[in-house]
Amino acid sequence: MIRYIAQRLAESIVVLIVMSFIIYALIGLMPGDPVDVMINANPRATAEDAARLRALYGLDRPIGERYLAWLGAAVQGDFGFSRLHARPVLDVLVPRLGNTVALMGVSFVLAIAIALPLGIAAAMRPRTITDTAINLVAFAGISVPPFWLAILFIILFAVLLGWLPAGGMPPTGAGIAAQISYLAMPVATLTIVTVGGIVRFVRAAMIEALRQDYVRTAWAKGLSGRQVVLGHVLRNAMIPVVTILALNFGALFSGALITETMFGYLGMGKTIYDAILGNDFNLALIGLLLATATTLLANLAADLCYTWLDPRITYA
Repeated sequence: MIRYIAQRLAESIVVLIVMSFIIYALIGLMPGDPVDVMINANPRATAEDAARLRALYGLDRPIGERYLAWLGAAVQGDFGFSRLHARPVLDVLVPRLGNTVALMGVSFVLAIAIALPLGIAAAMRPRTITDTAINLVAFAGISVPPFWLAILFIILFAVLLGWLPAGGMPPTGAGIAAQISYLAMPVATLTIVTVGGIVRFVRAAMIEALRQDYVRTAWAKGLSGRQVVLGHVLRNAMIPVVTILALNFGALFSGALITETMFGYLGMGKTIYDAILGNDFNLALIGLLLATATTLLANLAADLCYTWLDPRITYA
């Protein structure tokens, strides 16, 4: 197992290096660069000033040479400065990463806690009123646009009822109650959008597992419904569901852009989006690489969960 983990980590490092070059090249080939932005902001700047700035920042060199210089600095822990924030990239990303972990972690746990019982209930009573109602709720969650749901929450809970702040971040030093109030609507939006798809996958996997011979054998032995469902069916049904959860984990890390934008929440998705629009190359590059690394680690965790769910799976 240790050898397998080491091999996967080595492969992940290779993937990150390849992705760093691809992202660096794509960002570098975008029209305009930080020097163009600085020149446009200063009407007194001349073409000679632009050429001098490009030489100073290395933007006049071939993209391959620039990438190798960036990679050498990154290996030593120097990820550059953020042009938009005038601070080191890590000083900008670390607080935003903490915000995303709080938002994503709570919504992810809530989505699983809601989706598993609903998916099991729908699978145990297929083609009944219970199954139809749960499917309807799941389809509604999948179909509702996040921005529309966010607007509804803001109108209801912030404007009409005045219970929650419309958006933004909690003040520095705010208590737990204030932090929860700022997180409540973004978490609810992400949870509702995520839970529908997980319910559908849990239901499908459970129905497939219920048809297996070992389940009929368990019923024939006189095991209780709880023992059959939790001990035999759910554990085997979770193997494909774990894969979906791993993919959703990576998507939530960087893909909560709409939710973060609607509520003015300073997380990774909004940070990456603002960095790309503002030609902040260093910030966008490191943010996208963090999202890539999170997805790789989530997939590794899913592979390790397979061995726990099914002892027949081994990576020896």
